[in-house]
Amino acid sequence: MSGHGHSHSHGGCSGHDHDHVSEADQAAAYSLYLKIDTERVQCLNESVEGSAKCVFKPWDQRLDKEKFVESDCDEELLFNIPFTGNVKLKGIILIGGEEDTHPSRMRIFKNRPNMTFDDAASAADQEFDLRPDPSGVLEYSTKVTRFNQCESISLHFPTNFGAETSKVYYIGLKGDFSEVGTQT
Repeated sequence: MSGHGHSHSHGGCSGHDHDHVSEADQAAAYSLYLKIDTERVQCLNESVEGSAKCVFKPWDQRLDKEKFVESDCDEELLFNIPFTGNVKLKGIILIGGEEDTHPSRMRIFKNRPNMTFDDAASAADQEFDLRPDPSGVLEYSTKVTRFNQCESISLHFPTNFGAETSKVYYIGLKGDFSEVGTQT
């Protein structure tokens, strides 16, 4: 880990130079939380109902550990995230829990609202092996052509690094937004 506080792409989409991205640029890039239909966000297996909605927050609040979602009966979490328009998803940053509660795998599904754990057994649109990232600097770059025109995404975290439950403090989404009915 570099330790110098700059963002780097770690999702297999090389060719982007993110070595000198300012805090203001990162904050602007990770502003899609404003385009989430927060009232309709669902999280299956959350221990406190409604707690998943608070992990979508401004970039400058990503390190706030006051609000988080924790899984209930095992380590699995499934977020159903509807948007208020169409999104071209370009990247995700995740800050998970301490020790072994950080999710170790992330599976992304496009436009499958109200997914269940049974639905999550199907092939994901993209998958990532995760690394613990308490500072929120590791970006997982999506295959943009696959995540164009997203009305919703579902994020499935099937495993963590060995704890009984998983914890998530922040999910940052980067991309472009367009109102329904307009072209991107």
